[in-house]
Amino acid sequence: ARRAAPGTAVAAAAERRAVRMRCADERAGEPSCTRRQVLDSAAAAALLATVAAGRAEDARAAAEQSWVRVDLPSGENVTVFDVAFVPTNLKKGWLVGTRGTVMETSNGGVTWEPRAFQNLDADDEINYRFQQISFYQDEGWVIGKPTIMLHTKDGGKSWERVQLSPKLPGDPVLVTALGPNSAEMTTTAGAVYTTDNGGRNWKAQVKETIDATLNRTVSSGVSGASYFTGSIISVLRDRTGSYLAVSSRGNFFLTWSPGQEFWIPHGRDTARRIQAMGFVDDDLSHGLWMSTRGGGLAFSDPSADLLSAEALEFKKVDIRSGGYGILDVAFRPNTKEIWATVGGGSLWVSRDAGKSWSRDSSIGKAGGIIYKVKFFDKDTAFALGANGILLRFNPTASTV
Repeated sequence: ARRAAPGTAVAAAAERRAVRMRCADERAGEPSCTRRQVLDSAAAAALLATVAAGRAEDARAAAEQSWVRVDLPSGENVTVFDVAFVPTNLKKGWLVGTRGTVMETSNGGVTWEPRAFQNLDADDEINYRFQQISFYQDEGWVIGKPTIMLHTKDGGKSWERVQLSPKLPGDPVLVTALGPNSAEMTTTAGAVYTTDNGGRNWKAQVKETIDATLNRTVSSGVSGASYFTGSIISVLRDRTGSYLAVSSRGNFFLTWSPGQEFWIPHGRDTARRIQAMGFVDDDLSHGLWMSTRGGGLAFSDPSADLLSAEALEFKKVDIRSGGYGILDVAFRPNTKEIWATVGGGSLWVSRDAGKSWSRDSSIGKAGGIIYKVKFFDKDTAFALGANGILLRFNPTASTV
């Protein structure tokens, strides 16, 4: 049985006193309370205490969870692909996902309201998979499939569709808001473009696509060059504008930084194939993390030579995920805390910069795969997953 919280016990006692007073008043004139009335009132008081105790216990349990489930209006019918907040106002944010899903929050992600893009027909909008969203103050950009790009200048009150050239190498996979009418777009072919006029014109930042770089490398005659073959499955950007791309075969990756003419391919230093990769502290200069098939996780040396095509050395960490693959790793800003999403719908945490890891048991079974964690500052973060999963970070339950 649940133990009543002190406040609930006081409420129940007050209810019993009220019953006795009513009966005393009735004895002064009208017939007094019957035994049944007294018993019924006592039962009601006990029920009140039980319900209040349950609510207090639920509130305590929620306060102890590092991640709190957010109930979305769309339920479990969608997959949330991305979430973004206005950097100068972390109360205001947007999320996008499958089935034309777009939602807005004005309270830091506690609750979300469905929205729609005015220039898209409702019947057509449900066919889009909005994959990524980015904001700079009131300037926002969205990309999705089938290929679409949308732009807002007024914080999402109105959106306009940006026309893209059919000759664009690859499909848009990333867009980053940089300022008024300015953004950076990256495609699945590794082409990087910038615009300063709201998307009317785009300027190439890389001389050749990833495919062209790989073909040139393979035909160079350099020993081991044939290793760099295959397509790209993911492209990531860090906060400084550097990029990371991972081969679909899991046998190599590429990096590019502003000012470089070409992508630079790098071999892996392990026999296991790459599962996923990312930036340490969202900054290429701080190093890279790499997860491999079978649940392996390793970090590169921040001083590694990224201008060389030689394999980078990665130092393994002991996460013991039970063989489940690690899908994403996120670093809590200005702390030693690191979070990892692990196949099977679980989250793991390290509070000593990756030296030791433990499974976060506070969220229980998430009900689906959690594939991404995004921190916007030390205390604002969200975990995204399938089946409508959206978890909001609870900083008061996380001890650094």
